[in-house]
Amino acid sequence: MDVRRRPSKALRPAPKEPSSAPEPTGAKASDALPLPLYFTNALFFTLFFSVAYYLLLRWRDKIRNSVPLHVVTFSELAAILSLIASFIYLLGFFGIDFVQSFIARASNEAWDLVDEEEGEDHRHRLMAFSPSIADHIIPAVSSAEDEEIVDLVVKGTIPSYALEEQLGDCKRAVRIRREALQRITRRSLQGLPLDGFDYGSILKQCCEMPVGYVQIPVGIAGPLLLDSFEYIVPMATTEGCIVASTNRGFKGIYASGGATSTILRDGMTRAPVVRFPSASRACHLKFFLDNPSNFQTLADEFNKSSNFARLQGVQCSIAGKNLYMRFSCTTGDAMGMNMVSKGVENVLAYLRNQYPDMDIISISGNFCSDKKPAAINWIEGRGKSAVCEAVIKEEVLKKVFRTSAATLVELNMLKNLAGSAVAGALGGFNAHASNIVSAIFIATGQDPAQNVESSHCITMMEAVNDGKDLHISVTMPSIEVGTIGGGTQLASQSACLDLLGVKGASKELPGANSRLLAKIVAGSVLAGELSLMAAIASGQLVQSHMKYNRSTKDVSKVGS
Repeated sequence: MDVRRRPSKALRPAPKEPSSAPEPTGAKASDALPLPLYFTNALFFTLFFSVAYYLLLRWRDKIRNSVPLHVVTFSELAAILSLIASFIYLLGFFGIDFVQSFIARASNEAWDLVDEEEGEDHRHRLMAFSPSIADHIIPAVSSAEDEEIVDLVVKGTIPSYALEEQLGDCKRAVRIRREALQRITRRSLQGLPLDGFDYGSILKQCCEMPVGYVQIPVGIAGPLLLDSFEYIVPMATTEGCIVASTNRGFKGIYASGGATSTILRDGMTRAPVVRFPSASRACHLKFFLDNPSNFQTLADEFNKSSNFARLQGVQCSIAGKNLYMRFSCTTGDAMGMNMVSKGVENVLAYLRNQYPDMDIISISGNFCSDKKPAAINWIEGRGKSAVCEAVIKEEVLKKVFRTSAATLVELNMLKNLAGSAVAGALGGFNAHASNIVSAIFIATGQDPAQNVESSHCITMMEAVNDGKDLHISVTMPSIEVGTIGGGTQLASQSACLDLLGVKGASKELPGANSRLLAKIVAGSVLAGELSLMAAIASGQLVQSHMKYNRSTKDVSKVGS
């Protein structure tokens, strides 16, 4: 970025335009006069030309009568002083403005010559950031003082969203945007931290127009003994008891020999909607997509935009003239929404050539379904479909959870199954799967909004071994996680993934890390379900929340 010190266009003096009204500021001679401006101007104009005419007549008479010009009368002396006074006023009123406007025009013309030489390259840089910015030709502010830039942002001269690109310093941009926001809203952001965060890591990736970051504490629970391996699970939450309760569940599972898990399906989905002139034409495309002989052609089109996206299948649904096509594909270790969307675009382009009368309405027709509770995700699955189970021994139930298998089975039937059915729950046949899913998602950089479908879970409990032990399982059909891309690349979230041993992409087996993360999520939900249900059964729920989830501290007075 060009850092030569030169004034921005916004800071250059602009030529004055004629105006009938005086400016509120400025060093004009008329500012000292109490009379209205138009009256003052008329007075001094009249005075100047009157005394000038009077003096010319007097000097003509002196020349005719051979009287020396330096010999003046009192009236002539008063006329000379009036002429000088009126001339000073008129020069101050009109001359200074003319000189200033002349200098401003000359200065701007000089800088415009520089802009013509550098403008094309500068415009290309702006276009790379946002085409709309180049339309404004934003002032180059990289060399201006922070206070000046804040004023320009407040006035709207510089768009707040363009500060990072213009300054070349992400943290400085955040600081300036933050100060401008406080001045505009007249609200303090003192409690919102600024320092201690790498703002360059989120540029054009995670968050636009940042002004700080929110602190969420990260606790650890574990070890989770899952499939003969131990994991320490990071959980980011502001709700007391969640980490402690999950940790107790881990303790009980560990003491009973651990849990086992299985990934049933692994496929991210995207479902565009297209429209035809008639329902029969929409059905014709549906039959084409359902025909197994056409799958490879579709797969070739879908797969060409990624080394990891591999089309698994297409599920179609008709609604009148509209056709919804739910594409499912593997996405490696990425959560995969962008990957599957690119593949769908490839297929739509191919189908458009085959069906010219097809009108593409939307790349997403909500048949996917993303970030919304939907029966299709509950039934067909989305992302990773996992099941996790464990057998909790009788002595562990008594010692760790202070309850019995029969009590838990009855409670699960009445609460998680019958109670959820009475409520008309969709995928919510559990005690609090969402608590654990959200905490792990935030800690590991997943999309928190996908907690909606990722928390779909049915918790099953059954007494085994003559009714002494408890078999508990959770089935979660749509855990949407990834270990690369998005928020997983941020330092804090990356550290949490590293703690679990699933940081980045698996080099040996693409997709292995994201599938393991889904298993860990399911195992953690299993522990959370077990502990909470035991707390309810033994009457410890209210007591534990009063102990760990009730604060008497006035946090509004606590500094960051």
